[in-house]
Amino acid sequence: MGERPLARCETCGNDYDMAFEIRAQGVTHVFDSFECAIQRMAPVCEHCGCRVIGHGVQAGDRWYCCAHCAREEGADQIVDRVGAPA
Repeated sequence: MGERPLARCETCGNDYDMAFEIRAQGVTHVFDSFECAIQRMAPVCEHCGCRVIGHGVQAGDRWYCCAHCAREEGADQIVDRVGAPA
């Protein structure tokens, strides 16, 4: 058995034998850690700037980490759950 070729992380540039691929919208990305994958691929909240790692909230073509941030930017119909105070 020969050595496995190393794959280079597209975020940090690390050559790593346990790198993994994520395929999104027809493009294959290579990362050495979930941290690097999140930094490269997760959308950024339009209000607070944090990475949207969970489901997040979309209003039009803008992404938010939560309903609070969406409301702060004027998307006043978005709530965290039905029946919850806005």
